[in-house]
Amino acid sequence: MVYKLHGVALSTCTQRVLITAQEAGVEVELVPVDFKSGEHKSEAFLKLQPFGQVPVLEDTDAGITMHESRAIARYLATKAKASHVIPLADDPDYLKKLAKFETAASIEYSNFDPLASGIAFQKIFKQMKGMGEADENVVTHLAGQLSAKLDAYEKILSKQAYLAGDEVTLADLFHIPYGRLLYVCGQGDLIDSRPAVSKWWKSITSRESVKKVVGEK
Repeated sequence: MVYKLHGVALSTCTQRVLITAQEAGVEVELVPVDFKSGEHKSEAFLKLQPFGQVPVLEDTDAGITMHESRAIARYLATKAKASHVIPLADDPDYLKKLAKFETAASIEYSNFDPLASGIAFQKIFKQMKGMGEADENVVTHLAGQLSAKLDAYEKILSKQAYLAGDEVTLADLFHIPYGRLLYVCGQGDLIDSRPAVSKWWKSITSRESVKKVVGEK
């Protein structure tokens, strides 16, 4: 079975899905969306994704079209029964594992992504969109907030290998796209300066699924 993924290879959200597909062992056909031409705002694309964003997944065999990268990732991993990265309902410890997984996934979504993506916007995407130079005061503020959040990560990861316990899950892998951009933005020390966080980061970025999608750090 081949899934169609409408997106952009360099898009952080598209990469999140592609990494999951590699982990789940499913084949995904990337259908490029041309942002320069405004394809993502075309009538045809808005029928697939009303917000004009990527990625969009088409599972034609199941008659399912869906968007939002984390939702797509959960769907692919669950359908592929990739129990090493997501809890499955037939596991005797499902509810316990689900509770830990969803807590970890919420940590990424609420405490990491808004700050890391904000830094990336200022240092990378703002100029790409012709919106001027980065506001370094904003960058400093966001980095300070993220530093405090990563202090909490350090406490969690000093007691267990991954955010949901001793096994890697999608909640860890969801960090990869914007975590990599922190290094591009000159903020890699936020990760490297914390021993447990650094060990965790090296572990998740060394996975073959990650290397195949984004390459080495």
